[in-house]
Amino acid sequence: MNVFEFVIAIVIVTGVLSLLRHRMGIRDDHGVSVEPGEKSHENERLRNQVQQLQERIRVLERIVTDRGVETAAQIEALRDRDKIAEEDRG
Repeated sequence: MNVFEFVIAIVIVTGVLSLLRHRMGIRDDHGVSVEPGEKSHENERLRNQVQQLQERIRVLERIVTDRGVETAAQIEALRDRDKIAEEDRG
């Protein structure tokens, strides 16, 4: 048996075992049992976290789109002010 045949055999065995596991209803919980109340609590926590992240993204989008031009103008005004101050000194 060469290496290629060995790899094919491993893929086939893995596929057959996963198919059997699926048909038998064996889940991949890793031995952790979670009560239904805990699942809903975790889901609620994750929903709140997603909502907070979406709000932060909205704020960042607003900053980038609305204030981007204004911020650039302020930076340029500061650069101009520094140039004028350097010219006055020199």
